[in-house]
Amino acid sequence: MTVNDNPPNVRRIETSRDDAYAFEIVGHITAADMENLYGLLEGAYETHDKIDVLVIIHDYEGFDWQAAFKEQTMIGKTNALKHIRKYAVAGGPAWMGTTIAFFRPFFSMEMEYFPYEKVEDAWKWLGAEPG
Repeated sequence: MTVNDNPPNVRRIETSRDDAYAFEIVGHITAADMENLYGLLEGAYETHDKIDVLVIIHDYEGFDWQAAFKEQTMIGKTNALKHIRKYAVAGGPAWMGTTIAFFRPFFSMEMEYFPYEKVEDAWKWLGAEPG
């Protein structure tokens, strides 16, 4: 077995802007995946006070709901609220769009949901490109 036989479920995607961060999430999301994601974001906050984030989800197989309420995850979510200017999700189950629409009025960051087929629109909305 090599390292690439079992790639992480959360992967960073390089972007055209140094204050824009994109992530690909594949498969089943675990507590370790969430800690990895928030760790990557913590590094971004050290460099930039405000960032834009795109999360692209495909081949979604579920979420470890216990992970959502772990102390470290809650700290990561709270810290993200201070630093994220624009937040987009592309893909995942349809309920994610409904959830983002529901919570949008309660947050100061701009939030949008795009179906996976519209990932190019999500990049445009963010004002960044992959690579």
